[in-house]
Amino acid sequence: MNLSLFIAKRYLISKKSHNAINIISGIALGGIAIGTMALIIILSVFNGISDLVKTLYNSAGADIEITAVKGKTFLPTGPKFDSIKHLAGVKYFDETMQDRALLKYQDKQCLAYIKGVGADFAPMTHFDTLIREGKYSLKNGDVFQGEFGRGVAEQLGINSSEQNYTSVTCYAPKRGIDNSSVNPEDAITQKYLYRSGIFSINDDFDGRYVITSVEFARKLFDYTDNSVSSIEIGLDNTNLSSKVKEQMKALLGSGYLVKDRLEQNELLFKTLKSEKLGTFIILAFILLIATFNIVGSLSMLIIDKQKDIAILRNMGAEIKTVQNIFMYEGILITLVGTALGLVLGTLICLAQIKFKLVPMSGNFVVDAYPVSFQLNDYLITIAWVLVIGLLASWYPVKVFTAKKIAA
Repeated sequence: MNLSLFIAKRYLISKKSHNAINIISGIALGGIAIGTMALIIILSVFNGISDLVKTLYNSAGADIEITAVKGKTFLPTGPKFDSIKHLAGVKYFDETMQDRALLKYQDKQCLAYIKGVGADFAPMTHFDTLIREGKYSLKNGDVFQGEFGRGVAEQLGINSSEQNYTSVTCYAPKRGIDNSSVNPEDAITQKYLYRSGIFSINDDFDGRYVITSVEFARKLFDYTDNSVSSIEIGLDNTNLSSKVKEQMKALLGSGYLVKDRLEQNELLFKTLKSEKLGTFIILAFILLIATFNIVGSLSMLIIDKQKDIAILRNMGAEIKTVQNIFMYEGILITLVGTALGLVLGTLICLAQIKFKLVPMSGNFVVDAYPVSFQLNDYLITIAWVLVIGLLASWYPVKVFTAKKIAA
């Protein structure tokens, strides 16, 4: 049996001669537990929000996007694009046309991006699951329809209770028209779009986009051929994204940009990672401060156990044996606090998943804060708490006990 560990465990659970030592030890253990719990909860919530944001953006984008290096549009024809359609792993090949237009509804107007998509868009992105009001439909007979972002609908004052035949007037400049024309209307294309549904992804996307047919977008932006602003590719296995992307780059050459999901939303994902890292650093620093209670707890315990130290030394115990007692004491406080914090943090997160304890305010796609567990968060939290716990135990043990024993 390890004598130092046995005595340390007795010291941990036994009543000290001075009640203040019990209180400080409890504060040290509780501080570690609360700090660990907070880390697990906050990091898990960040994971849940990140997963939700990624899912929502995935529903509005593609696994791989192809755009031209020069110019706003290109023709997706020829053997190169035929080869891309038949690449292993490629399931969807959707032509899109996107540009800004002025939308007017009754006495209100706003600027928005009109994104025209093809037949593969809905099955590729499952965009129909994001429709909060109405239904997903891009064309009804000869009538073009659109899915309006909630933010765009609010700017235009479109009431969800109104009938679908209510039209929105779309204006876009004609291409290649001389600006010196006497009649300004000759330089403007005017088309009518009927609301079919209202979608909601996030405030940024909802306030800028209208999804409609690529045929309508080409007419609005004055393209008489089959030009596209991008090609969106859907894969049957997203794990092959990097491999398929490199194959497409080799086929298309330097005249085209080929981006996967991460590259399409690079700023978003970097921001999410930075926010999570920043939050971890702040909470880790708070936990570091809380852990220094161990220093006070061990220092007072060493003073309280002077008689025990003297007895052990007289019985032949080495200085290292005595120091290990208090080192183990600090480690036990750290381990118990960490374990308690991990259990409490996990239970609270599970309760949030099951009972939705903290609702998400506003009109959002989920009604409560999402939570997602990641093993790395647990490993990093445990490693950090153990490191600072060991350091906080080392100082009073190696410095303070040496003085007391020598005295």
